[in-house]
Amino acid sequence: MPGVDAVAFAARLQADAGVAVMQHTGAEIPDFSAVDLPTARAWKCVVLRRADGVPVIAAEDPWDEALLQRVCRRLGAQAASVAVSRESLDMWLGGNSTPAHAGGASDAVAQADGPIVAFVDTAIRSGFTNGASDIHFECDRGGVTVKHRLDGVMKRFARLDGAQPAQEVISRIKVLAQLDITERRLPQDGRFRFARGTESIDLRVSIMPSVFGEDAVLRLLDKAQLRTREVAVSLDLLGFEAHNAQLIRELAGEPSGMLLVTGPTGSGKTTTVYAVLSEINTGLEKIITIEDPVEYELPGVLQIPVNERKGLTFAKGLRSILRHDPDRILVGEIRDAETAEIAVQSALTGHLVFTTVHANSMTDIMGRFRHFGLDMFGFMSSLNGVVVQRLVRQLCTHCTGQREATEREQQWLARMGQGIAKTVPLAVGCTHCNGTGYRGRFVVAEVHVVDDALRDHVTEGSPVSVLRKHGQDQGVESLTVQAARHVMQARTTLEEVKRVVGWL
Repeated sequence: MPGVDAVAFAARLQADAGVAVMQHTGAEIPDFSAVDLPTARAWKCVVLRRADGVPVIAAEDPWDEALLQRVCRRLGAQAASVAVSRESLDMWLGGNSTPAHAGGASDAVAQADGPIVAFVDTAIRSGFTNGASDIHFECDRGGVTVKHRLDGVMKRFARLDGAQPAQEVISRIKVLAQLDITERRLPQDGRFRFARGTESIDLRVSIMPSVFGEDAVLRLLDKAQLRTREVAVSLDLLGFEAHNAQLIRELAGEPSGMLLVTGPTGSGKTTTVYAVLSEINTGLEKIITIEDPVEYELPGVLQIPVNERKGLTFAKGLRSILRHDPDRILVGEIRDAETAEIAVQSALTGHLVFTTVHANSMTDIMGRFRHFGLDMFGFMSSLNGVVVQRLVRQLCTHCTGQREATEREQQWLARMGQGIAKTVPLAVGCTHCNGTGYRGRFVVAEVHVVDDALRDHVTEGSPVSVLRKHGQDQGVESLTVQAARHVMQARTTLEEVKRVVGWL
């Protein structure tokens, strides 16, 4: 009961309820075999073993029938309960036993100590410090391995041996994200806020069952990145070439229509859209975004997080946005036909819509929207431009080397207009780049301005070769040509180009 001391309350009702009151003396033996430590902290109880081996459930509220039933199911037998103070629980559980409570992301993380908590906290803090986009907790038969995704590539960070500790690591993450600790057979998604000194990090959590238990992936969302003008991301800062950056700015300055940014997962689509919004966010226009999740905070912009559990989908939110008199609209991602249709109609009725879609090329976009069942004439009429992009790792300036180019590599570079190259850059690795040979990433992008000729080609169902030739005639430099030039400028390597862009 809130505001009532559990032990005092228990003492008053002890005679009627038949529940004992006890304090921690140091002689009690907590048993975490049935209810593991993270679960015990979340449930605010501990299973004690008496001298005769009989289990006893110690809790602040020993009359919580739901709690007692959950513990007894874990034990596989009925057990008596006793009332204890929070201080006693903390001594058994090794920290503050009260978890954070909130819907969605929590502003306060459950404070606790111990090797499992320290392991998870260190993985998160180090991931943030090193600039990781994701933290992966991968469980196998012998334990759990933590990997950080740095510049789009996985790098091993730490290892904790033992199947039981691995399970406790996943349980700790579930506690932080307010997920069901007892559910281990179905995927779960959540989020929480992690305190780091005076700052806080928002993390999106995905739990996935596997043959060895469960794996967890934490996406780091540093919402403060775009909060002030001093740190505002721009197209130039992202590495867009001057010509492409100027084209994007012109497209973003149109009074209505749609600007579409496309690429595979992890290609920086959302960051590009935010960079455009940051540049045009002068305060003179109403800008509204709907996102899943809100990845960065923009001053003076109404940002709406999707909440499908509560019924707030992209499509439903977008309908409501139109009644809010916006000038510029950001739709975080087009995932289905309904959202695509509303976005197109918004662009056709006087709004400028920024959005992203998962597709690999300009021609793939057309196939994607045909698959949505849209009227292609209306879609092409709404479309002002398309940005097709990739993120390529940049060579570390402290350790770049050279190697001989193979005959096939020489032929490819020549075909890309780079002449004959006997040597190409080599990623070596040093302390400045954590031994990877790369530090940071930059954008390679195709910017297609949609004109009437392209609209005619698409609505007439022209073949892919015609669409590609139209881009070439308009002076659009392909991703592969740009990537080859960056190799010859020693900004990246052929290995990185093969991995990200390909050689097509």
